Amino acid sequence: MNTTYESAPSSTSDETSQADPQAGSQPGGQALRRPAEGRMIAGVAAGVARSLGIDPVIVRVAFLVLALAGGAGVPLYIAGWLLIPDEASGESLATQLIQSVSAGR
Repeated sequence: MNTTYESAPSSTSDETSQADPQAGSQPGGQALRRPAEGRMIAGVAAGVARSLGIDPVIVRVAFLVLALAGGAGVPLYIAGWLLIPDEASGESLATQLIQSVSAGR
């Protein structure tokens, strides 16, 4: 039983440096941001879908199923709204809130 394994070609540093700098290690090639366009409510589902490279309707249905099945969809959506940065400003609502509170002291 002689089995030969071939290794996959490795990427060179040139290929890595030419990649999209925003892509990072995201599977869909996009950084996780709440987009200004394509929002239904706050852009959480659209941002997650863009990051994963899938249709936003799939993520919206997943949030709905989680909300109806056990209620987890609503807190997850609110957490995403607070923690996922906005595409326009680059900051999350939580960051903006913390900065405004610390600036007032």
